[in-house]
Amino acid sequence: MAQLRQDFAEFEQRQTTILVVGPENAAAFVRYWQENGLPFVGLPDPTHSVLKLYGQEVNLFKLGRMPAQVVVDKKGMARFVHYGDSMSDIPENGELLALLDALN
Repeated sequence: MAQLRQDFAEFEQRQTTILVVGPENAAAFVRYWQENGLPFVGLPDPTHSVLKLYGQEVNLFKLGRMPAQVVVDKKGMARFVHYGDSMSDIPENGELLALLDALN
């Protein structure tokens, strides 16, 4: 999430809404967002309904949900999906920003 915060203004310039979905309950999300001053939306998903919808992997040996990034266009179509193998396996912001430029 720190990576997304770093270039948040770049995403906003491309009229992109960042939505972070996590396994915590609503109270934990509110606390984390307040403590870290995150500028984007956080959606608690303790029942894993969003996780299941997008096929995000859970690996208990790697401490839970594996990272996943999904770019959804304004019509609701998933245009890019990346499923990570570890918490460090996420696309660079530059890659996501270039993809957004190509979609627009």
